[in-house]
Amino acid sequence: MALTARTLCSADEQTRARAVKKLSGVGSIGWKVFRFFLLCGLCFVLLYPLLYMLSISFRSMKDIYDPSVIWVSKHWTLDNFKEVIEVMDYKRALLTSLEINVVSSLIQVVICAVVGYGFARFEFKCKGLLFALVVLTVIVPPQLISTPLYIYFKGFDFFGIGSLVGLITGTPLTKNLLNTSWVFFLPAIFGQGIKSGLFIFIFRQFFGGMPRELEDAAQIDGCSFFGCFWRIMIPNVRSGMLVVVVLSLVWYWNDYFLGSMFISNHRTVMMELVNLPSGLRMLGGYESAATDPLKIITHMQAGSLLAIAPVLGFYILIQRFFIQGVERSGIVG
Repeated sequence: MALTARTLCSADEQTRARAVKKLSGVGSIGWKVFRFFLLCGLCFVLLYPLLYMLSISFRSMKDIYDPSVIWVSKHWTLDNFKEVIEVMDYKRALLTSLEINVVSSLIQVVICAVVGYGFARFEFKCKGLLFALVVLTVIVPPQLISTPLYIYFKGFDFFGIGSLVGLITGTPLTKNLLNTSWVFFLPAIFGQGIKSGLFIFIFRQFFGGMPRELEDAAQIDGCSFFGCFWRIMIPNVRSGMLVVVVLSLVWYWNDYFLGSMFISNHRTVMMELVNLPSGLRMLGGYESAATDPLKIITHMQAGSLLAIAPVLGFYILIQRFFIQGVERSGIVG
């Protein structure tokens, strides 16, 4: 009797286990289906602006006014891009943007790496407070410092040397840096470039996660401080440098406010894009494109596609290394 009861209990447990397994299998399939549609929906939301941009940019004038054309154009054309390239003076604007972006980003990487290494490896008074202040600069809006910077760059006195010369000669030695690339280079040199606080934090995370034994062994072999930093630490944070370079390039590329404040004679791509409607009105032959709302939308989408194309192409080439760098930086868990 006891054996029979034990056998029945075992059979019931096996039946319940099979039922639970079946339900868990159904639940697993349901979760996979839900996750699939959720990811598809998120991908559509994220890619919708790019898809809309591609759909509108290549449309001919006939398709613009055709209500039956929703996504796929019936008559493809490159006329919109030709007009936008002429109005934006795209080649000159592209060269200006590359000059500002590449040089400023390279300077910013070097300076932020040195500062981040100092916060990660050295102990000094008020270290935590200073690091907090550096990171908090990320949330300072550029509008808050644009006016003081404008005044400073308009009468740049070479960090006070010009004022001292003025005390002797009676005429201060100043230089107007407006409409030059130095309005971007100088802040980057002194760790005040766009989002420098974030980049210092990223380098601090990288350097802080590296074992000190590497530096100790190098110093025992007679390596100096700068030699240790350049030969030992920098090669081990190449992924972090790539993250900072990409983020810095993107932020400098997307900047419009500071560029419009300090530069007027040679505009960047983003400045030309924002002023595209007024450019269409000013340049002869495009009056209709500047007054027709549908044509303005078409030209703006074509200009936007031209504006993001260099950055998008660069990111596609290095996306794998960029993701690896973000995972190692400590920004994500």
